[in-house]
Amino acid sequence: MTAPDAEPAPAGPEPSEPAGPAPAARELSARERAVLALERRSWAGPGAKERAIREELGISPVRYFQLLNALIEDERALREDPVTVNRLRRLREARRDRR
Repeated sequence: MTAPDAEPAPAGPEPSEPAGPAPAARELSARERAVLALERRSWAGPGAKERAIREELGISPVRYFQLLNALIEDERALREDPVTVNRLRRLREARRDRR
């Protein structure tokens, strides 16, 4: 038996509350932001971008472009950097139209 002035144990979340994604899941990761930031820059010559990808992000250019292509479709990326994402979407569409 518990004392009358003891506090009840905290209850878990109510079943009626939606269990939406965690706040961190709604934001881009640091790596995703870095990919977008690198993509915003202009490049002096051939190889400069690939070198920056390896040095700054520590990933291969192939992996970089895989991440970038996924980001182009991600609405979070569009909210974060609409100018870059829309530019990349236009470039992708232009390449598709040329095929």
